[in-house]
Amino acid sequence: DIGQRAGRRPGQTVPFTPGGEASGTVESIGEGVTDVKPGVRVMYAMIPGSYAEYATVPATSLVHVPTDIDLVQAAAIPLQAFTAHYLLNDFRKVGPGSIVLVHAIAGGVGLLLTQYATHLGAHVIGTTSSKEKAAKAKAAGARHVILYTETNFADEVKTITGGKGVDLILDSVGKTTFPGDLEAVRTRGHIVIYGASSGPADPVSPNAFSGRAITVSGASLSNFIATRDDILHRADDVLGGRREGWLKFAIDRVLPLEKAGEAHALLESRTTSGKLLLTL
Repeated sequence: DIGQRAGRRPGQTVPFTPGGEASGTVESIGEGVTDVKPGVRVMYAMIPGSYAEYATVPATSLVHVPTDIDLVQAAAIPLQAFTAHYLLNDFRKVGPGSIVLVHAIAGGVGLLLTQYATHLGAHVIGTTSSKEKAAKAKAAGARHVILYTETNFADEVKTITGGKGVDLILDSVGKTTFPGDLEAVRTRGHIVIYGASSGPADPVSPNAFSGRAITVSGASLSNFIATRDDILHRADDVLGGRREGWLKFAIDRVLPLEKAGEAHALLESRTTSGKLLLTL
């Protein structure tokens, strides 16, 4: 949402309605729609225009909200949980013995990645900015949390791993973290860039990855929920994790839509941990 507002999204033109995910109740359906009916509670991600009372959404993008989840909780699920799902399932096999480094570990996606990777048996290392956020990450299952405000994360990762580095790095920060990623990843390891909260990473020659056979991938959620089967597969898995109790969705706070400006300021200040929601 901040990227949209700041004009950092390719193809973004004004005027536009911000927002790309929501939960709500179906008001009406178009001709030929059979998967949903008016009155059904649904949630979705990666469809623009959710800062509004009404939104037009393709029926194929909607996921039914289980009866034991209220709409506020449901709004915290699709974008971040589907992101965590594809990051841990579609690039590298993660399981017992895997070491995963998660940047921004106390954010909404970071906390979900921590729980999910821990459930798969991985050893999770994270980076964050404060002891308070570190405590939340450890409560979610992280074994080590590095305060990047106090120490060089790449050096600390090498210490933790006996100099080997980590198997997988999940990076939503970009510019300030990518150079350290190249030091912290192990030989034949994998770095996935799925965000750029500090700005885009500086260019680097692909040949720089050859010496240690490093894999670097770019990722965005829209490419991993491009089909109905993708959406339902990810929804089934994350809702199953919630139902079984090992996946919990942290909501930092809930604000009314008219305080969207305050919400953006909070996100940009990096003082939140977990999901920040706007409601009507």
